[in-house]
Amino acid sequence: QVQLVESGGGSVQADGSLRLTCTASGNSISNYCMAWFRQVPGKGREPVAAIDGDGSLSYSDSIKGRFTISKDNAKNTLSLQMNSLKPEDTAMYYCAAESVCRYWRLLLQGTYNSWGQGTQVTVSS
Repeated sequence: QVQLVESGGGSVQADGSLRLTCTASGNSISNYCMAWFRQVPGKGREPVAAIDGDGSLSYSDSIKGRFTISKDNAKNTLSLQMNSLKPEDTAMYYCAAESVCRYWRLLLQGTYNSWGQGTQVTVSS
């Protein structure tokens, strides 16, 4: 397993941008499946975006075209560039990792065994 720490959250106005970073330690993530999930109080954790070990991407329909996921193997980090933010994007954002997975499972919460503590994103109208 790897240890994950998210950073980059904060407060922004609607239509603004934020970049989240997940820093991994304990193992190289170069071949890992990794993902971003988000959760608001009282609701379940929902997928945002994911990338598999070959670099294939998967996005939730709600953020497609606005968010971009990327992985920097040299820095052992995962990023989420969030543009055109909306108030409904307000949530705690979590990074997740798993050493082996299949593409069709990328956006499933149960795929991942390593999770970060989360970083809060707040978008005001």
